[in-house]
Amino acid sequence: MADLQCLDELREHGKMRWSENEDAWAAEPHDVVAALAREGFEEYKHEVTRSRRDCRPMGGVWQGLNNRTGIVASAIWVLRSADAAPIVFIDIDGELLRGDQDA
Repeated sequence: MADLQCLDELREHGKMRWSENEDAWAAEPHDVVAALAREGFEEYKHEVTRSRRDCRPMGGVWQGLNNRTGIVASAIWVLRSADAAPIVFIDIDGELLRGDQDA
C-alpha cells in the first residue's frame, strides 16, 4: 500500500487509533479527510447523513482521486455516541486500511 505519511502523523499524535472491536479507525472524519487531501487526493464526492437538519451528521462518505497516480481513497464514517469518537473505514485503491498494516 502507498506510503501515507499524513495518516501516520494522525496515528502518532493519537488522533487516529485502531479499534479492534469495530474493525475500524476511531477518529474525527474531518481529520482523516484533511490528511487524505494533504496526501494528494482531490475530493470528488462528499456526502453526509443527518437525522435532522439541526443535528450533527450521523455518518458520511468522502472520496478523493489522486490525479497523478489514479488511486482513489475513500473514507466512510459513522457516529457511535456523543462521548465516543466516530468510527472511520479507510479504503485506498480498493484495499481496506487496517490497524495491523502500515499506513
